Amino acid sequence: MNKKFLKGIKMVKGVDLLRNPLLNKGTVFTESERDALGLRGLLPPRAHTMEEQVKRVMDNYRRQGNDLEKYLFLTDLQDRNETLFYHILVDNLEEMMPIIYTPTVGKACQVFGHIFRRPRGLYVSLKDKGQIEQVLKNWWTRDLHTIVVTDGERILGLGDLGAFGIGIPIGKLSLYTACAGIHPAWCLPILLDVGTENETLLNDPLYTGIKQRRVRGEEYDAFVDEFINAVQKVFPKALIQFEDFASINAFRLLEKYRHKVCTFNDDIQGTAAVVLAGIYSALRITKKPLKDQVFLFLGAGEAGTGIGELIVSAIMAEGVSEQEARRHCWFVDSKGLVVKSRTNLAEHKLKFAHDYIFCPALLSAIKSIKPTALIGVSGIPQSFTEEIIRTMTQINERPIIFALSNPTSKAECTAEQAYTLSEGRAIFASGSPFPPVTYNGKTFVPGQGNNAYIFPGVGLGIEACRTKRVTDSMFFMAAKTLASLVKESDLEMGRIYPAISSIREVSAKIAESVVEVAFKEKLAGIRKPSDISQLVKDIIYEPVYPNYV
Repeated sequence: MNKKFLKGIKMVKGVDLLRNPLLNKGTVFTESERDALGLRGLLPPRAHTMEEQVKRVMDNYRRQGNDLEKYLFLTDLQDRNETLFYHILVDNLEEMMPIIYTPTVGKACQVFGHIFRRPRGLYVSLKDKGQIEQVLKNWWTRDLHTIVVTDGERILGLGDLGAFGIGIPIGKLSLYTACAGIHPAWCLPILLDVGTENETLLNDPLYTGIKQRRVRGEEYDAFVDEFINAVQKVFPKALIQFEDFASINAFRLLEKYRHKVCTFNDDIQGTAAVVLAGIYSALRITKKPLKDQVFLFLGAGEAGTGIGELIVSAIMAEGVSEQEARRHCWFVDSKGLVVKSRTNLAEHKLKFAHDYIFCPALLSAIKSIKPTALIGVSGIPQSFTEEIIRTMTQINERPIIFALSNPTSKAECTAEQAYTLSEGRAIFASGSPFPPVTYNGKTFVPGQGNNAYIFPGVGLGIEACRTKRVTDSMFFMAAKTLASLVKESDLEMGRIYPAISSIREVSAKIAESVVEVAFKEKLAGIRKPSDISQLVKDIIYEPVYPNYV
């Protein structure tokens, strides 16, 4: 536990101490601590070790009947003992990440009001207009460093889940702590409740949000603006991460605030960075340069065009003009290939609308454009059909196929389909985890293009140097750093990302690269230290119990 945090907190005693998840040690409180802190008699008489606690928790965790029950079990643990929760999560991240985040968090969000136990984070609703600053002041501390906020309109690939979407910021912040060591006391999940268009939720007696249609236009913008301004007053040190906003608002809000406050949108920038890192790794297998690649996206929303913009920047870094770089990125949306002859294109699609013949569907676009990489960010399950995968394989010796939509039920294809239908030639990555696949005697370990490889490390770097703004250069360097950490042994088994078990080390390296960019761009809020690696290490939270006496 962070010593600075302990020093700054007013120590509570007795029952109040046991009810504080940040301070509670449960049965590990020593005899002397029990006497000094008024715990005598409030705990079973025998003091245990943390290792014994871990065994008890893991035995019970593995007895849970399904993934949603495991999610609830871990949520209850987090609500009573955060140190133990994070200790177990860090040691079992590969097993538990799919539980606390995608895909299980999607299932949890769909029924969040039905499994609600204890509030975590803040709910800021339309009822709070004019007094959002006071709502934020109801939080227990002003020493807040990382906020993840959603309005619940585009939760993973599941659509509008309204107030049930609070599960996403909660899960993301758990990964900030587990994957990068951001202290949990510095983190705050927030749900902006502006209504929902989900009829099922509006008719659900257990829905936890306000029962009305979403507000749009000036009223919505004024509400978000009040929220952003209130955060600057109440939590001036906090990074604001926008999460799972619909495209109609995501691009606009990012452009409006990115030059004014410390903020980024993980769906746009974080996804782009993790995909670019995967592409860099894939090209180590194909032995072909980035500027020779042609990318075709299924889905032209915030994730897809965000990836496209970062790829364009990466190609330009190799000496190619912007106009030519954009010709390497093509998009298919619900109406077909994005081309100039189409009318009423959304603004974020216009830069990728090429002067080209219109193709009505993905397959015809593949046959015409002949892409080297196919990237799915559509949320349409099984949209990479057998014919599409086989066509990509006919065009390319080693087709790059990324099925990135979350959760698993929304993936454009499975790892097994990609490897089998390509006769073991596909370089595959997905948004949610898939098990290893054996084909013709060779076992492939699919890479998971999980944003958790990027945003925790970026957040750690922001925290380390107190950067005033978050720039695209930081995500570009994060992508290059992530790709550089993929080993040859990973590539040999088809994995284009490092093992999840190494993610804390990965995050630290990404944080260092972000700090370097912040100093280069004169955005850091501190003096440059002689040892950036040590600067990062000094703020990393380790989930171990402190000695209170």
